[in-house]
Amino acid sequence: MNYQKTLELMRSLRLIGMADRYNAIMETPIHQRPDAVVILAQLVEAEELYRNNRRMLSAIKNARFRYQASLNDVIYSDQRNITREIITSLADCSFVDRGENIIITGATGCGKSYLASALGYQACTKGKRVAYFSLPKLLSKLKSDKLDGSFRKEMDRIENKNLLILDDWGLTPLDTAARLALLQIIEDRHSRYSTIITSQLPISAWHQYINENTVADAILDRIIHQAHRIELKGESLRKTTKIYAG
Repeated sequence: MNYQKTLELMRSLRLIGMADRYNAIMETPIHQRPDAVVILAQLVEAEELYRNNRRMLSAIKNARFRYQASLNDVIYSDQRNITREIITSLADCSFVDRGENIIITGATGCGKSYLASALGYQACTKGKRVAYFSLPKLLSKLKSDKLDGSFRKEMDRIENKNLLILDDWGLTPLDTAARLALLQIIEDRHSRYSTIITSQLPISAWHQYINENTVADAILDRIIHQAHRIELKGESLRKTTKIYAG
């Protein structure tokens, strides 16, 4: 089998990474090519890298992040009450493996959603299944799902994520259905999967926000005691920093 037929066969078998690497090898002068054992290793490695990258891009697309965010672009400063050391300790995403939560609080525009999205992107690069939601929109959707019978399917999809990001916690009031849906989400994930929550409300106001003692106790007990807390401070970044705009 000649070079071109081999290349076509690789592509027909969807060995795209392997095909690209094989093509690159064959385009180098013969005296510069590695031996057969090294070539085989390079082809297998190229295919693995290609597939891992495809999975990562698919995970990012499916997560539906609010921002295209990177931890490299996070603004670290004592004035913002966030240091590189704090985020570095979370960047390996071992907190996801341990089922730990992250709570990010602060005033509007201080970068809560961006930081949460950046941590979510990082988790995707580590092979984690991630989903991002604005909490008010999610609860509204779940309410509609109950009417058309797709509620359980959506809850199963949420439960299956290694990392769930709930943005805008406390932005709109909760009715009874919303409280119970939120309790079910948190209960299903407790000690198994991780959740990142962003909120303008300080944690001390969350009990009042949920506004039902028994449900509030159950939700907060499952969230707070296994949580890393980041309280962002300082002025809004939206006016001065382009990547935080929107």
